[in-house]
Amino acid sequence: MKAKSLFLMAAFISCTALAEDHRQFAPLPPAAQESLREEMLGNLLALNEILTLMAAGKVKEAGQLAEKALGQSAQGKHRDKPLDARPGPHMPPAMHGIGIDGHVAASQFAKAASSGDRKKALALLPKLTEGCVSCHYSYRTR
Repeated sequence: MKAKSLFLMAAFISCTALAEDHRQFAPLPPAAQESLREEMLGNLLALNEILTLMAAGKVKEAGQLAEKALGQSAQGKHRDKPLDARPGPHMPPAMHGIGIDGHVAASQFAKAASSGDRKKALALLPKLTEGCVSCHYSYRTR
């Protein structure tokens, strides 16, 4: 019974969210939308792997992956693409800032985790998704 209630509540919330989408529209060209979509899907995979590594006690490996896939060293993935396929230049400045802050947060987590400091890495772990949540709740591209 409890699972059914949760399902109905989730369905209601998602229907309400679809009916009234108050997020700011970020008009990206189709090619930039696709680049951003591919990047976000890759980020989800990386986050899942980082969480899996942390749960397995592989803190240093989680840090290395975080820096490589999400940290500041991962910025500029689209710089070699044509302008219409690069998301950054088409984003509202605040949206772009959230993305940059996310890279910084990932690097901070990566530094702590790569040093093997599990306690500090765990404390910084929520920052890995904070920017994701903030951006996805504030902006839409469609």
